[in-house]
Amino acid sequence: MKSICVYCSSSDIIDPAYFRAAEELGAAIASIGASVVYGGTYIGLMGAVARAAHACTPRGNVIGIIPDVIHSRGLAYEEADELILTRDLRERKHIMQERSDAFIALPGGLGTLEEVLEIITLKQLNMHQKPIVLLDIRSYYQPLLAAIEHAIDQRFVNQSSRKLYYVAEDVASAMDYLAHYRPPQIDAKWLTTAG
Repeated sequence: MKSICVYCSSSDIIDPAYFRAAEELGAAIASIGASVVYGGTYIGLMGAVARAAHACTPRGNVIGIIPDVIHSRGLAYEEADELILTRDLRERKHIMQERSDAFIALPGGLGTLEEVLEIITLKQLNMHQKPIVLLDIRSYYQPLLAAIEHAIDQRFVNQSSRKLYYVAEDVASAMDYLAHYRPPQIDAKWLTTAG
């Protein structure tokens, strides 16, 4: 894989365990020679991933994709090897998707959750077949996974949709999944009573 997108938080006031995972992930991506594609800021887990990739030997490649509304606040990681300025969040997500061969979601807030659900939905619609990993540090994604299971139980979502993503408890298992990834066979999205 040439590039791995990392969705994650821009908060600086979260538990240090999340920062340790972000640093480990940035280093792991750099160690396999892949570029980090991410949201482009220097703060929170975003900044931790980027700095960790740059701290590797050889130095990792970091591609930041940042919307103007955030860039204008002076939050960009200017040391990025490539810093792409976008009009808005929609354009940012599109470029992140196009520039990435895989997606890993560290814990994050509303923006991260929205990115995760969109990239899973696009895969469900067969608009891409790239691997998606939820890095479930401190069981962060368990409430979201429970909501998906509830939707499956109520027949809003196909059971095979569980194969759209992989839940990893640590960075090592996330990277191993990417190394051995094969696109899954997914049932059609639409659930109907017709034959």
